[in-house]
This record gives sequence, C-alpha cells and structure tokens, in this order.
Amino acid sequence: MDGRDLVRSVKVVGSARAAQGLRTVRSAWRRRRTDAVALPPRGAERARVPGQVHGVEPGPGGGLIRFARSELQITVDVNGAVFWGWDGAGPEPSYALAGHCPEPDPRAVLEPDKDGGWRVVAERVTVVVSRHGAIEVCTPGGVTLRREMPPRWWEPVGGGMARWMQRSEVAADARFFGLGGRASGPRLRDGTYRLWNTDPGRAFAPGDDPLYITMPVQLVVADAATHLVFHDTTWDGTVTLQEGEEGAGSGHDRAGRCEVRVDGGPLRCWVMVGTPARVLRAWALLTGAPALPPAWALGHQHARWGFGSVQEVRRIVVGYRERELPLDAVHLDIDHYDAHQVFTVDREHFPNLPALAEELRRDGIRLVSIIDPAVKEQPGNAVYDSGTAVDAFVRDASENVVRGVVWPGQSVFPDFTHARVRKWWGGLYEERLAQGFAGFWHDMNEPTSFNAFGESTLPRSARHSLEGVGGDHREAHNVYALCMAGAAYEGLRELSPQVRPFLFSRSGWAGMQRYGGAWSGDVATGWPGLRASLSLVMGLGLCGVPYSGPDVGGFDGSPSPELFLRWFQLAAYLPLFRTHACLRAGRREPWEFGAEVLEHARVALVERRRLLPYFMTLAHLARRTGAPYVRPVWWGAPEDRTLRDCEDVFLLGDSLLVAPVLDPGADRRAVLLPRGRWYDTETERGYEGPGQVLVDTPLSRIPVLARAGAVIPVRGADGGVELEVWAPARGRTGGGLVVPDAGDGWNEPEIERYVARWEGRRVMVRREGEDGAGVPPYPVRIRGLG
Repeated sequence: MDGRDLVRSVKVVGSARAAQGLRTVRSAWRRRRTDAVALPPRGAERARVPGQVHGVEPGPGGGLIRFARSELQITVDVNGAVFWGWDGAGPEPSYALAGHCPEPDPRAVLEPDKDGGWRVVAERVTVVVSRHGAIEVCTPGGVTLRREMPPRWWEPVGGGMARWMQRSEVAADARFFGLGGRASGPRLRDGTYRLWNTDPGRAFAPGDDPLYITMPVQLVVADAATHLVFHDTTWDGTVTLQEGEEGAGSGHDRAGRCEVRVDGGPLRCWVMVGTPARVLRAWALLTGAPALPPAWALGHQHARWGFGSVQEVRRIVVGYRERELPLDAVHLDIDHYDAHQVFTVDREHFPNLPALAEELRRDGIRLVSIIDPAVKEQPGNAVYDSGTAVDAFVRDASENVVRGVVWPGQSVFPDFTHARVRKWWGGLYEERLAQGFAGFWHDMNEPTSFNAFGESTLPRSARHSLEGVGGDHREAHNVYALCMAGAAYEGLRELSPQVRPFLFSRSGWAGMQRYGGAWSGDVATGWPGLRASLSLVMGLGLCGVPYSGPDVGGFDGSPSPELFLRWFQLAAYLPLFRTHACLRAGRREPWEFGAEVLEHARVALVERRRLLPYFMTLAHLARRTGAPYVRPVWWGAPEDRTLRDCEDVFLLGDSLLVAPVLDPGADRRAVLLPRGRWYDTETERGYEGPGQVLVDTPLSRIPVLARAGAVIPVRGADGGVELEVWAPARGRTGGGLVVPDAGDGWNEPEIERYVARWEGRRVMVRREGEDGAGVPPYPVRIRGLG
C-alpha cells in the first residue's frame, strides 16, 4: 500500500467532491487493483530504428519504402495533404478522418533522390526521405519546413504494444500553436504538453496542463510557410517543444525542436503546407466540415449550476425581459435531473418542462440540457436497464462491468466506441426533445470518475470495442468524448431531421468539429482566467474547432464588477457567448453588478445581436473552408514576426479586429494592427497599419476596429439585414461576403460577394455575380467618411 495514497484517502473522506466521501476512496483503490492485475508492469524492452533503405514500391500518390527493420508508406492526397505511416500503418481506421480514405494525387510520384534517398514531388509540397528514414517536408521552392529524424520504438521483449518517439526540427523563426485547448496559449512556449484529456478537478488558470481537450495537432508558423502536423494516435503521450533562435551561439541559427513520445498506437502522421487558410481548409477536408449551429446558438446564452427550480428560471428570464437585455437560450445543469440521473427530470422542482420550453420559445428563448455520460447503476433506472439489455457498458478484462463514482453515485459508463452503443445512446435524446430541449452540452466526458487519488477516470485496463478491433482505455480514453458527440449528433439527425443539431462538449479530440463545438470547462474566476479564455478559443480554432467559448465570469468565485464586465465584453465577440457559474459561485446576471455594469453589458448584448448576420456568415464560411471565426492577427500575414507574437488581439473574420481588456484598471491599451487602414468602430477614427496604436478603453467599451473597405452584414433596426460598409482607402477597393440564412435547416445558401470602391467622391457598393455587378438587395450604410 502506498502511504501517500492512504493519507489522501483519509483526507478525502467527508470532504471530497460532492460529498461522495468513502465512495471515491473505494473507487480509487478498486481502479488501482484492477490495473495492477490487468496491466502488468513493462518488462525488458528492445530499442529499434528503421535501418537503411532496402527497396521501394511506387504506388498512387507516393509509395512504399522498405528499410532494414521497418517500412514507410507515404502518400500525397488530391488536396495536398501528406500522409506517412511506419510499420504498415495506413490512414485508416482512424477516429479523426471524416469516414473516407483520402484519394491519392496521381501527379505525385516517388522518385530517387541523392545519397540513396527518395522523394515525392507534389504541387504544394516536396517530401524527401533519407536512406536512414529521416523525412523532410519542403516547400515547392525547396525550403525545408520540417525535418523528422528517424523514429525510434521500444518493444517489450515478451511482446505487446511498442511505445515510440519522434524528434523533429523546424525553422529557427517558427512558432508553435495548437495541441487542443491549452490555457497557456495560443502560442505554445517551451515545455512539455501532455496528450491525455483530463478533468483537473478544480477551476484552472494559465499554467494548468493538460486540460479537457488535447489533440496531437500542431500548427507551425514560419517565414517560409505555415504547416499543420497531426500524429494520428489516440494513446497517452507528450509533446515537448523548444522554439528556435536566430543567430544563436557563434552566429548560427538554432532550429526549433519538437519531440513526440507516445505510449502506443500507430506511428502515422499527416502534414499540410501553405497559408493558414489553405492549411485549415485541407484539415477540414480531411477530418470533416465543422457543424453549422442554428442561428439562435450564435446569440447570448445564460447558464448556472444551481437554478434549482422552474420559478428560478422564470425569474431570470423576466429579469432579462424587464431590462430589455437580449437572451437566446437558458441552460439547465445537473440540478434539473432526478437525483443527478441523466435523461431524467426532477418533477418536484421542474414540473411540466415541455410547457416551460414552449413558453420560452414564444419569447425566442431555447432550453439547453446538460448531458453526462455516466449512468447510475440502479435497476429500475430506465437508462441503466436499457443499456444493460444491449450490453452497452464498459467492462474490465474479467468481463465485469466497470464501476465508478460520479454525481449520481456509483455509476457505469457506455462504451461509445461500439456502433451499437452509439445507436442506443443517440435514441435516448428522444426523451430530451420531448421535454422541449433544443440544444445539448456534454459534460464530464473525458470521461471523469471521481477518485480520492490517482487519475479521475476509468481504469486504463478497462476494455473497449474500438469498432470491433478491441482494446483498452489507454487507446479509447482520448476519443471517448468524440464518440459520445458522434452518437448524439447522429441520433438527433435521425430524431429531428429538419433541425440542425446544437451540441458542444467539454472534452473531445481531432475531428470533433463535425459534431459541434466546445467550451472552456471550469476556468478560474480571475484576470488570469480571463486571459486563458481567449487562449483556449484561439487555440481550438487553429485545431479546426471554430465554435467555442468560456464561462463568462469564470466558473468559481465571485468576479468583481470590472472583471465580469471585461469578460462579458470579450465574450460578445466569441462564437459561444455564455455566462455560467458553479453552485457555490456568485451570480452572473448582469444586473447583479450594479447599474453601470448593467448599462455597459446591455451595449455589448445589443452589439452582439446587431452582428448576428456577420456571425452567421462566419459560421457558413467555417463549414465550407475550415476557417475559424476567431483568428490570430497574423492570419493574413503569417510572415510578420511581430504579429506572430501578439496574443491579446484577434480578428473576428476578415473584417473586425477586437482588442479585449485583460488587465484590471486599464483605461488605455496598445493595439497591434496588421497592414492596412483600420477604423475605430466607436469614434470612426482611422489608423494606419502595420504598427501599434494607443486606444482609450473606458469601462463602457473594448476597442473594436473595422478594416477599411470591409462590407459587413448586420441586423438593421427592422430586424432585416443591412450592409455596413467601411470606406476603403483612396485608390483601393474593399469587399465582403454575406451568407443569408433562415436560421435552421439544411439548405446551402449562396455566398453573396460585394465590392466597395471609390467612384469620384462617392463610395459605391456592388454585388458581384456570374451575370456581372448589380445593386445590393439590402440597405447600405457607409461609415468612416469622417
């Protein structure tokens, strides 16, 4: 027995999460015993490297290169993405891919290179393989973007899964982004980042790692080009990054370095090269188009753990209505369940939920339900009984159902890596739809099981179907939430085929965007938590998840009026705009912070509603191109090193630049501008970029600047769309896109293109189409004329 764990066990009794007490202690010891029996410790291992090239076999888009102790499959697909897999690993099966094997590019050919190596030349990339197994990814002009050293494996002598390590070098000027939702980003500094979806068990802030969404997805930005690299394995691992340095030592550059270590699974990799926009488009084509939210999900949403009753929900809604504050959705947390049991309702405190939902819908407000994966182990519980009937729950190596402790008490966990289980789970949402819920947020799906010590998740030896191949939780853990989201999304598509499903999740993995979005999880209340919120949204967007947002005000604690307001003002320009807090935290309604905060919050809410047509356009563009709504300021100029280091300003689409206030007491802040002319949307004062300007930041606002020439769809006074056009610089043209959307359904509206230019002393706006230019069908308002 570990004495430290015994001490933890004693400490936790009576004071653990949700007063689960002894249950979490028993769960932790049970988990440890299970793994001790089913996962014997690793014994002696032998190290292996590929060796030298022995032969090649050309094939579509590339071919097979045989080494003395391994083989390498390399393929370039028709969208320019490069795949390579060692030891016979192919692109499929993969939880990340969108369900189809990419088509090889017939123009990409495997051919000999110097010194006994080989190369594949394609339109957008050249891949060079040395005779020892090093792989270089180069631009068409021959500039090396990434050099992968020959990989190394450690294989158990008695047989079993090999762990592996891959070291890489990138340009000295390169910067790293991505790896999922990281609180210390969006730019990833030197350090080691774990690849294991984790509930930290407390509110988090910058420096806490890992968190709920980890992905082996890096976006690397350098002068020569941007590239995305994805190591397609779901196993636990680490990524260690070290930025390069130009002119280090005796005047020579020091390359940036990356080391990936993974406990198992295939060693296979995808790389995409180009501009940030081209790279994210290729990523979306590979892993799936982002889900399109209904229009109401782009408005303001109010949540709280602890509404407690129908009367409290009505009180909150009346508070918004009386103060003329826009509200689009109310979220119900686990307190609306019957004894915290999923797919149930506490009928004493929430009688007749369908009537409440219909009442709110008449006012344009939707109900959103929390969904947890854990099912209370209790015969008579309809979900438990139906799941038992279809053998839905995760078992251990001895074929016993795995038990854990979550909010309802002792619980069991669906195996979402089995198609039959996903089908069963997706059908359960019929009960939620019947209750009147229009959207769903998935929580606790890392998955979390409360333990007094050790990891708060299932035993690593727990068995999973993994689509019939079979495996354990070491392989299934990181994709558990992804598969849960897929089950819900497909179930809702079948149950309500005319409606776009609205889902967002605390945990997930590569490809999660095709089922919905994400939220920050339990971000700490405080100024560091505010800064972490922006990092998470930007980082997830660069991993292909464009729809996300934080708990406004932080999950725990009581924000000061200033902190709440600054968080609220930032979130008004993020895709998911949701206030939320835990049971013991202070209130999050804007009127709870005084008259001044209320008035400024109203301005932010009204502006968010005015921008809804723009957000809807960004949502459609994200679905079609993979481009995030929230973009780093270097998005259009990744070669600008000053912009690459800027983390406190962001672009909302191509047209708006948002500079949130992230520090207390700030009445002015520096704003870094990309190239071009920018207008302060409050004062209409123009600034010239690139460069840095000082902008006033009174409590009433955060700086938002519009790009000169931008054509932005906004909501007019009559509720219809109008075009807000910011005057282009003299001698230049501008423009913008509009995607008109009815708010729901599966129609693919046409993308409307508009051009703004000076004609004499007037700014003229034309709609461009196949038949030439025409008059815009919307009212036009010109701004920035001075």
